[in-house]
Amino acid sequence: MSDIPGLPARRAALKLLDAVLRRGETLEQAAHNACQGIVGGPDRALAIALASEALRWMPDIDALIDSATRQVLPDDAKPRMVLRLMLAGWLRLDTPPHAVIATGLPLLAGGPRRLAHGVFSTLSKGEAVLPQVPTLPEAVADRWGARAGSIATGLASPPPLDLSLREPAATAEWAERLGGISLMPGHVRLPRGDAIENLEGFGEGAWWVQDLAASLPARLLGAGEGRRVLDLCAAPGGKTLQLAAAGWQVTALDISAKRLERVEANLARTGLSADLVTADALEWQPDAPFDAILIDAPCTATGTCRRHPDVLHRIGPRHIAEMSELQARLLTRASAWLSPGGALVYAVCSLEADEGEVQARQVALAPWPIESSDLPAGLQPTSEGWLRTDPGLLAEQGGMDGFFIARWRKD
Repeated sequence: MSDIPGLPARRAALKLLDAVLRRGETLEQAAHNACQGIVGGPDRALAIALASEALRWMPDIDALIDSATRQVLPDDAKPRMVLRLMLAGWLRLDTPPHAVIATGLPLLAGGPRRLAHGVFSTLSKGEAVLPQVPTLPEAVADRWGARAGSIATGLASPPPLDLSLREPAATAEWAERLGGISLMPGHVRLPRGDAIENLEGFGEGAWWVQDLAASLPARLLGAGEGRRVLDLCAAPGGKTLQLAAAGWQVTALDISAKRLERVEANLARTGLSADLVTADALEWQPDAPFDAILIDAPCTATGTCRRHPDVLHRIGPRHIAEMSELQARLLTRASAWLSPGGALVYAVCSLEADEGEVQARQVALAPWPIESSDLPAGLQPTSEGWLRTDPGLLAEQGGMDGFFIARWRKD
């Protein structure tokens, strides 16, 4: 049965689901072990796509499964896990039902294959469908409250590809050359699908991959004009590249030397420069104050749920509390490293209020409110002068990640 085309990818996808739902690993962390020695290239991509779609639509897929069984299967029962992948393949990846059965049932060798076959046949013959918008897990919807509906609308499909340009003045040129659209100067959006390395401009370092929302914090510091800026928790480096391209003298600090290697590679590719420092921000001390500091703080990353749907199922109150404590400590330390008149921008790719609004209320600096003119058309700051984005915003143009961003000055 190992020779059945597509079966190795399904075996890897099942391991991915188990790693996320039972062990709390990220899809990225689990992919190496799940796919090692099993699949490569297109099969690896298929395994990740199957697991991702099963996680993205899991409450709705589970509801379909429950509608076709006499007794509710336990959440972690292998037949439910396999059926999640089978339905994701059929309803989301357009795999024909006969191929779904041929590649799904062997995952239950020695187990209740007849049960899985019966459930899938009932649903496929009954022309089951998923809703237009995914249903969020109950605990997640409760946390996000009134914003949950808007966020969910942005999860129906994986995101497009956003690029940040080294030369914002060439935005129209690159949008035309790449066949994309631009939502603000220095940004180009493309459909998913093409290998990054094959796109025009990659080799010459004309751009780097960066979600539109992720590009906003560095923009809020404006032109550097040779002034000193600290990019705290800098890896993977998109904001470091933005700041360097905007004329800042950048110190990029991160605790991970390995992750800083990626920053170094992108600096070399784009011809930009920054001083890279490997250190723990909770122990490191600068030699002199900075004119600006950007904190893209470690967080639960729930704002990346449209590209990393595992966060919908892994993140809970304990993770949020741990990250909130770390963020508060980073804000306190960084606030003391500013020169008089210096600017601080705080950002997290999280949809949790404890990591965003709650943190901002505790900063003892003078607010520097974000204005509409700082943002792409269609986005507005809050009444406090902060910015809260979510995957449902600008949905007609492809959406964006969820971020919280705030800005202050030191008197």
